Amino acid sequence: MAKKPTWVIDKERARKAETVWLFGLHAVRDALLNPARVKLRLVVTKNAADRLGDALETCGIAPEIADPRKFPAPLDPGSVHQGAALEAKPLDWGPLVDIAVQGGVILCLDRVTDPHNVGAILRSAEVFGASAVVAPLRHAAPETGALAKSASGALERQPYLRVKNLATSLEELRKMGYRLIGLDGTANETLEEALPQDGPVALVLGAEGPGLRDKTKETCDKLARIAFSGEFGSLNVSNAAAVALYATHATMKKA
Repeated sequence: MAKKPTWVIDKERARKAETVWLFGLHAVRDALLNPARVKLRLVVTKNAADRLGDALETCGIAPEIADPRKFPAPLDPGSVHQGAALEAKPLDWGPLVDIAVQGGVILCLDRVTDPHNVGAILRSAEVFGASAVVAPLRHAAPETGALAKSASGALERQPYLRVKNLATSLEELRKMGYRLIGLDGTANETLEEALPQDGPVALVLGAEGPGLRDKTKETCDKLARIAFSGEFGSLNVSNAAAVALYATHATMKKA
């Protein structure tokens, strides 16, 4: 029987539990420093404790010093925890409308399930000042240790919201004045051509392979492609998100 991918195991664990185990020095450090993060149990080796330094003094939770040969946190055997693991409650960013009211750029993910891609997207979203990253509750990467490690701390600062229905949320954004632009490699317009000169924008990206669902495409105001210098080009979803955010940031800055 084939072994389940790590992201599938993480997703199943997230469904069964109301807490998440974060691991890795960067992810754990930033979670410890986040006052909005409810922290329940901290397991560290002596070496990791030394490297976390001041974060341990201000986090408000006593660490359990563990033997690195018998690390007790219930992590996947393949997890590179670097001697640090934190059990915590998922972050609550509140309703989408409360964040969307500030305008700017919102990134919407249509069934992007790989936590490593979503983690990388959160990093790009933070760098380019996106107001939020939005994904559906089902068929999307949940908040897991693998996602947090890939985000390298961005999960603690960049709003990542899970919504019941992506199309409904897109309609809500439209009513708030957002222009909905779906990224599609077969679109006639380039992203630069489709972007408005002003006003808030929601960039909508689909999973690698299937891309945007038909319902999502129908909900978008425009479909646009990233222009390539050659006749053929291909980017994975996290790279496409970074390029799209950069292009949108540059366009809005000029305006």
